[in-house]
Amino acid sequence: MGWWRLGADTLAGGRFVISPLAETVAALHTLHAGRAGHPGERQWLADRLPAYRARLAAEPLDALLVRAAISPTWNADFLTPTPRGDHERCFEEEVEAVRATAPEAALADLAVSAGGRLPEPLRSARDLPERLAALLDWVWRETVLPEWPRRRRVLEADVTARTARLARGGWAAALDELHPGRMRWLGDGRLQVNPRDYPPRSVIGGRLLLVPVTPVSGWVSWEAAAGETVERCAIVYACAGVLADRSGPVVPEALGALLGPARAGVLLRLEAPLSTSQLVALTGQGLGSVGRHLKVLHDAGLIRRRRAGRSVLYDWTEAGAVLVRAQADRTRREGSG
Repeated sequence: MGWWRLGADTLAGGRFVISPLAETVAALHTLHAGRAGHPGERQWLADRLPAYRARLAAEPLDALLVRAAISPTWNADFLTPTPRGDHERCFEEEVEAVRATAPEAALADLAVSAGGRLPEPLRSARDLPERLAALLDWVWRETVLPEWPRRRRVLEADVTARTARLARGGWAAALDELHPGRMRWLGDGRLQVNPRDYPPRSVIGGRLLLVPVTPVSGWVSWEAAAGETVERCAIVYACAGVLADRSGPVVPEALGALLGPARAGVLLRLEAPLSTSQLVALTGQGLGSVGRHLKVLHDAGLIRRRRAGRSVLYDWTEAGAVLVRAQADRTRREGSG
């Protein structure tokens, strides 16, 4: 298995980073696979996939490049540069790291990700970094940027939830949840980053960055100085499904008539604890509207609030759970009648 050794200072300095480039690479993964990772992606994929395939059909070398850069076991390193982490950068700043890759380094990276010898059109091409940067720019502009405000709210909500989890359970619990089944805390400063037989790597003294993306995708990356000392490493992980999936619960007609559709929609989402910012991301409602709904529901005894670290989380009281489940049971009975 592949694992990293993390020092106490690396963990203490770990931070969450929102990366437009990582979100774009994850979107490219979904377009390349041609299938949605969760229900919230289905309409997005249906709307964007034809244009993406037309783009590759018009540029056959780009199609070969993507197939070589993305494999089931590895991404070409120059496709996934490690974020700087000192401050948030825009997409145009981040993609320059891809564009600035030396052609020889890009070919070497592609040989690793493709698992062997590259086809001749790729071997003789001298503009592969520029081509990949141009394709990423297209994916950003045509498929991510139009809904970046919503995606950003989802990413920020996930960071809020993970930060609360970190405050409650510590780094071991927080890291275990990033890639279930693949990543886990082994103890003694060791973090398993994948189940494959890769040599261990020391990140002691380096920076640890946690990067959420909304598609169901994820990878690890690092930047090493001379002597293979890791200066920065990143764990890119998929947001929790409840956040990434923008298709909300269906509001029963009677519950909507009782509370109002928007307020009922807020209540239905609170089976598991959520913060105000998470609800804003999930519902698309403004912060003021969500706050008013939460106050009414709390005053009515349908939800409770509790503090987790610096966040305030809301979920159902027993009365709220009874109300929601009674409405769900009624809807099922009427549907089968």
